[in-house]
Amino acid sequence: MEHARPLPSYLVQRFHGWKATAYTENQAWYRRLATDGQHPRAMIISCCDSRVHVTSIFGADQGEFFIHRNIANLVPAYCPDGAQHGTSAAVEYAVMALKVAHVIVLGHSNCGGVQGCLDMCSGHAPDLEAESSFVGRWMDILRPGYEKVREIKDEAEQRRALEKESVIVSLENLMTFPFVAEAVKDGSLTIHGLWHEIGSGDLEQFSAAQKEFIPL
Repeated sequence: MEHARPLPSYLVQRFHGWKATAYTENQAWYRRLATDGQHPRAMIISCCDSRVHVTSIFGADQGEFFIHRNIANLVPAYCPDGAQHGTSAAVEYAVMALKVAHVIVLGHSNCGGVQGCLDMCSGHAPDLEAESSFVGRWMDILRPGYEKVREIKDEAEQRRALEKESVIVSLENLMTFPFVAEAVKDGSLTIHGLWHEIGSGDLEQFSAAQKEFIPL
């Protein structure tokens, strides 16, 4: 593979700094993780957005979370068609192999993927409508959510509503996976929906009973 290049120098420097400090100070813990394997209690499905720092939000250390990130923290519906499904594979591995106790879908404010879905569904993003658009076809998962917010006139309010719908749609799709539904039914797994306001640092939790997001 002739196109690979050396790592940028600033990243090399950061690595050496980490190895000399954080790693050295916790060397026994890292070696234990390496020999004992991972035993995370929760899987977190979050957005690729670089501003969403999952481990920082929850003060987590290495080995605590099994984290999967994708555009707009979406989970597709169960579709065993023999094709390649990254998010579905991650869910399967977390529930079936790692036996996590919780699956958490974490949405966030000012999500670019959700904005793309709004633009596409309202006819303002022809590039995303193209069959060749990976982002567009991925955001098709959120089209049912768009139908619930399409009549909201205020743009910021509409985007925020759709960001929260991305969490709800994903929770609903999680339950289409037979092994998830079975684990939820027998009490070995719980699923959770969260929405994070990046600017204020606030976190809201979806309440199934109240059918809305409640501040934590």
